[in-house]
Amino acid sequence: MSAEYPIANNTQAPAFSLPLPDESTLSLEDYAGKWVVLYFYPKDDTPGCTIEAIDFTTLKPEFEKLNAAVIGVSPDSCKSHQKFIDKHNLGITLISDEEKSMMQDYAVWQEKNMYGKTYMGVVRTTYLIDPDGIIQQSWKKVKAKGHAQVVLEKLAELVG
Repeated sequence: MSAEYPIANNTQAPAFSLPLPDESTLSLEDYAGKWVVLYFYPKDDTPGCTIEAIDFTTLKPEFEKLNAAVIGVSPDSCKSHQKFIDKHNLGITLISDEEKSMMQDYAVWQEKNMYGKTYMGVVRTTYLIDPDGIIQQSWKKVKAKGHAQVVLEKLAELVG
């Protein structure tokens, strides 16, 4: 049973441990004491997902100044992530959730409808997690263009 979408603010972020493109493992607990921008996107190297990843990469130094890491999650393979990173010179962390277990924990793997066809897929969503692992803000059904800036502004507001 998936969590309610989106997960409520002031809720403990679900733990995760998933592979990076180099096939080492990344866990939420690796970021204890830091803010985490956790964004879920449907597919590597598609127009909207590319815009979002490039925007987060461009703003990465600003996020780092606010003690925040940016992590992108999709159901693509580690190999696909590495190609995506290389092709667009991405500087953010991408993790692979091929089993979709994390996406279910974060309630972003949902039934979608396009041109009258129903299918399961990723609903573009971002969670802002504080240094104690608590979700402070969520954005659901995100429009890719300009979203990274909106997240950065909210983070700056929360950090003070």
